[in-house]
Amino acid sequence: MTFISIQEALTKGKGTVAIRGWIYRERGSNEFKFIVVRDSSNIIQCVFKKEKFSSTDWDELDKLTVESSMTVEGTLKEDKRAPTGYELQAEKFTVVQRAEPFPITKDQSAEFLLDVRHLSIRSRRLVAVMKIRHTVMKAFRAYFMSQKFLEMAPPIFTPNACEGGSTLFEVKYYKEKMYLTQSWQLYAEAAVFALERIFCISPCFRAEKSKTSRHLSEFWMAEMEATWIGLPELLTFAEDCVSHVVQTVLQENAEELKILERDVEKLKKIKAPFYRKTYAEVLKILDEKEGLKIPFGKDLRTIEEDLVMKHFDKPLMVTNYPKEIMAFYKKRDPKQPDTCLCFDMLAPEGYGEIIGGSERDTDVKELEKALKKEGEKIENYQWYLDTRRYGSVQHGGFGMGVERVVSWICGLDNIKDAIPFPRTMIRFKP
Repeated sequence: MTFISIQEALTKGKGTVAIRGWIYRERGSNEFKFIVVRDSSNIIQCVFKKEKFSSTDWDELDKLTVESSMTVEGTLKEDKRAPTGYELQAEKFTVVQRAEPFPITKDQSAEFLLDVRHLSIRSRRLVAVMKIRHTVMKAFRAYFMSQKFLEMAPPIFTPNACEGGSTLFEVKYYKEKMYLTQSWQLYAEAAVFALERIFCISPCFRAEKSKTSRHLSEFWMAEMEATWIGLPELLTFAEDCVSHVVQTVLQENAEELKILERDVEKLKKIKAPFYRKTYAEVLKILDEKEGLKIPFGKDLRTIEEDLVMKHFDKPLMVTNYPKEIMAFYKKRDPKQPDTCLCFDMLAPEGYGEIIGGSERDTDVKELEKALKKEGEKIENYQWYLDTRRYGSVQHGGFGMGVERVVSWICGLDNIKDAIPFPRTMIRFKP
C-alpha cells in the first residue's frame, strides 16, 4: 500500500490505510496491544489483537519500546476514547528499528530536556512550537512579498559592529579577524539604494552575557529596509506585519495552539492598529500608574517593559527614545532633538520587545560623531559612510526577533523552546 500521513488518515476517517512513524505511547495485555504512533503530522492509536498475529509477531510487538520506528496497515475505526478520535485496527506491521530504552522518563526538568534536546525535540509540544515557528517565518516573508519587497541574503561574516562592539563574536577568518553578524542592517542600507525595498530572515549572533529567559546568543531576525520612508511608514509596516503573522498562525495552527494550551482569545485581538506612545509618555504611565519614577535618558529594562504592558492588551509601539542611549545610525528627531526617530514594539503578556527599528541618519558628520562616541574606528566604517556620500535618501527599517515572537504567540515560559537547538552563554551543545 501507499503510505499516508497520520493526519491524512484521520481526515479520511474510514477504510484501509498504511501509516509509518514512531511509538509515542504503548500499553497492553495478553490479548491486546495499544500502540500510539506519531509522525510529524499527528498521533493515532493502533490496536493489535493477539488472535490476528502469529506468536512470533506477537513476541516482537511485546518487545517494542517507546520511539521504536514501525509501519502499520489496518482499518480505521472512529472511537471517541482514542487520543485523536480514531483507532487503527492493525492487520500488518513492520518494525523498522527497535529503540533502546528511551532516556526521557521521569526526569522532565528543563535543564535535562535541553541536555537531550536532540531527543526531546520529538515531543508533541516542541513539534507544535516548531510548526508555529515555520508559519511565523512564512507569514513574514509573504507579507513583505505582497508589499513588493525583494528578499536579500546578508553576509554572516562582517568586519563591523552594528549593535555595539561588546557583544561581538570574534572569529578567525583565514589570517584576518572577523565577527559573526549582529544584524544585516549595515549591508541592507547599502543594498537598499539599489533594490529600494528588501527583507531577509537570517541568523544573528550576540555575545550577551545574559542568563535570562529572553536572550539567546544565536537567534534569527526577520528584517526589512526601504528607501523613501520615515518613522510613520515604519510603524505601519510593523503593525501590519505582526497582525498578519499572528492571524496567519491562528488560521493555520489551531491544533498546535491547542496542544500548547494557548489562550487564542488573546491572540485574536492582535489586529492593527496597535497602541503608540512616546518614550516620555511611557515614563509618565510608569510614574502615575505604577509609582515608578524613571529619569529621562535611562533605557527601559525588562521590569519597566513588563509593568507598562500590564495596561495594554495589544502590542505597544514606543517611539522617540533618547538619542544618547541609541545606536549610532538612528536619526535624531528634528522636532525633539534629544530623541531619535525610532521605535520598539512591546508585546503584551510580559513578552517584552519583539521589534526594534528606526529611520536611519543620512548625515555623514553626525554618523562619524556618534561612532567616535561609541569608541569605534571611523576607518572601519568608510564603506558604510560611502552610502551617504553617493545619492543618499531618507530610509529606514526594523528587525523582528523570530524567537521572541514565537515565544509570545506560543505562550512559552522560556525563549530556548522557540528555537530547535538553543545557544546561550552557558549552553552550546548538543
